[in-house]
Amino acid sequence: MAGIPGLLFLLFLLLLCAVGQVSPYSAPWKPTWPAYRLPVVLPQSTLNLAKPDFGAEAKLEVSSSCGPQCRKGTPLPTYEEAKQYLSYETLYANGSRTETQVGIYILSSSGGGAQHRDSGSSGKSRRKRQIYGYDSRFSIFGKDFLLNYPFSTSVKLSTGCTGTLVAEKHVLTAAHCIHDGKTYVKGTQKLRVGFLKPKFKDGGRGANDSTSAMPEKMKFQWIRVKRTHVPKGWIKGNANDIGMDYDYALLELKKPHKRKFMKIGVSPPAKQLPGGRIHFSGYDNDRPGNLVYRFCDVKDETYDLLYQQCDAQPGASGSGVYVRMWKRQQQKWERKIIGIFSGHQWVDMNGSPQDFNVAVRITPLKYAQICYWIKGNYLDCREG
Repeated sequence: MAGIPGLLFLLFLLLLCAVGQVSPYSAPWKPTWPAYRLPVVLPQSTLNLAKPDFGAEAKLEVSSSCGPQCRKGTPLPTYEEAKQYLSYETLYANGSRTETQVGIYILSSSGGGAQHRDSGSSGKSRRKRQIYGYDSRFSIFGKDFLLNYPFSTSVKLSTGCTGTLVAEKHVLTAAHCIHDGKTYVKGTQKLRVGFLKPKFKDGGRGANDSTSAMPEKMKFQWIRVKRTHVPKGWIKGNANDIGMDYDYALLELKKPHKRKFMKIGVSPPAKQLPGGRIHFSGYDNDRPGNLVYRFCDVKDETYDLLYQQCDAQPGASGSGVYVRMWKRQQQKWERKIIGIFSGHQWVDMNGSPQDFNVAVRITPLKYAQICYWIKGNYLDCREG
């Protein structure tokens, strides 16, 4: 695969978009998870790096002025570019870090795909606004909701963002929550993940006492992070907007969290989503201590990004964007994370400014990469 010509690689990407899925519907009322042909992303070499600085200020959202049309008009990456973007940096709790180069492979019994490269363009700087008309967010109260799936999969990062449980010891979040594209943000070396728990005082209400009209008070229980993975597409490309496509990171905890988690999945086209709608929950900073749920329609999409107008505020960045669809093999409904909420964009739409909130889609290559980070075995990453 290493010597594959660039033209052949581009043709392969186009074929993935055209035939890499099956019909999403087994019946009009039962939207079904598509079956994708997935590539394999494997480490090839690892290099030790100098210990980083941890001086960047945490930014709880990312703004960009390159919108859907700007991104749709850019060429697909070459094979070598895709390998560069999917190479990754690993930061360990002791402050050491490594850089890992990857190879992209296509198994003879299956196919795969690659990321669509989006280049940046200049645009007007606008005041950040992420609430569209009436605020449609719902604060989730009470342990019966907060401690149950799917809300229980949302966790808070000590840097101020949100993350989602995707395995026994792994949390998916946005890259900008821990790295600004040049260096790691303050507090990343001692990064912690917070889990909401009931807060009881001695002699206070019991766990089953629901007579009070006041919401039950909750507190965060924190677990330290063992290591983080950030794709080089974010680290190398943040200055020119390409990084927006790679604004995701995976955190490995020092110990299992013992909660039900949500699996990741390849993002279907927006027209195949149930009602064209997405869902996510996060810790918006204008509602301290509250988990905030929302859903909305997808307005537009590129190969790497979903554009929507879900109401959100900084702090929700890193939330797992999910949908619920029918799993044909197991004959059951299943929620999967298909993207990571990233931030806010003002876009020049035919000379008129339009703003969106943006989520990074989990494409076949991103799925292969994140799954390998979690499993450590590509054979466990053949189904997206």
